Amino acid sequence: MKAVVSTQPGGPETLEIVDLDSPEPGPKQVVLEVKAIGVNFPDSLIIEDRYQFKPERPFSPGGEVSGIVTKVGAEVTSLKEGQRVIGSCGWGGFREELEIDANRCIPIPDEMPFDEASAFILTYGTSYYGLKRRGDPKPGETLFILGAAGGVGVAAIELGKAMGLKVIAACSTQEKVDFCLSKGADVGLVYPTGELDRGQQKELSNQIKEISGGGVDIVYDAVGGDYAEPTLRALNWEGRYLVIGFPAGIPKIPLNLTLLKSCDIRGVFWGAWVRQFPDQYETDVKELFDFYKEGKIKPHVSKTFPLDQAGDAIKHLSDRKATGKVVVLT
Repeated sequence: MKAVVSTQPGGPETLEIVDLDSPEPGPKQVVLEVKAIGVNFPDSLIIEDRYQFKPERPFSPGGEVSGIVTKVGAEVTSLKEGQRVIGSCGWGGFREELEIDANRCIPIPDEMPFDEASAFILTYGTSYYGLKRRGDPKPGETLFILGAAGGVGVAAIELGKAMGLKVIAACSTQEKVDFCLSKGADVGLVYPTGELDRGQQKELSNQIKEISGGGVDIVYDAVGGDYAEPTLRALNWEGRYLVIGFPAGIPKIPLNLTLLKSCDIRGVFWGAWVRQFPDQYETDVKELFDFYKEGKIKPHVSKTFPLDQAGDAIKHLSDRKATGKVVVLT
């Protein structure tokens, strides 16, 4: 089988395509014939040794896949050969075949195609955990999403609307804002790109307050950097600021703002929560599939790449060219 591997720290251009022996499952594992791999921001971090997990090299990036079970370990009773599943592997997904613990696989509905399945659980799981369990949303509240055109951002738009929230989508271009409006956002805002000086930060905060009618209740920040403080300043009393990611850099927040607004800054580490609370995770997954079947959420796959262009797929995402999800097909 073919696999895309990282043999040294670096950008997508350092990835190599190699031939490997087909894997065999351990007692509690299955082997998947991988059909599609969702590309996510951690893929660009993990190959540069900038992610919180640093697997031993050589390894494949790719944290979520979809495929067909081809082999089943001796102790596995929950899955069978021929079953269509999503696999949450953390890394290792950019390959044609993958051995994975059976308890990290989720059967997928017959009506869900492989590309959408590979783009489903990480983005919607993150956004649902963030909004439902960390954001404490109340119908009628206002949700402000930074980086709304990305995978988790689009998921947050759809889930926010399903929860009865008013959704403001903030993006770097009008084209991306228009895309978010087509996905259900109520209002859009274009923010400036690059480093922001104090004047630009103040102006952004004022724009958020104006467009929201005075302030927002929940900030979903998938960008970080110089955008964090102005969005925090636009929070209402007892608002909730959700920390999702930092493609623009890790921000430094003046904590006096939390005192003045009696607001919360809440981290959203979905992967760690899944491991600690598997029963709650199982409940959320069921609810997400219900949303999918009801047509309330649907992964938007904006671009696909073949496996031998996996590095280009990661670069396309890290260069912020994507709207929705980027997927690699085997």
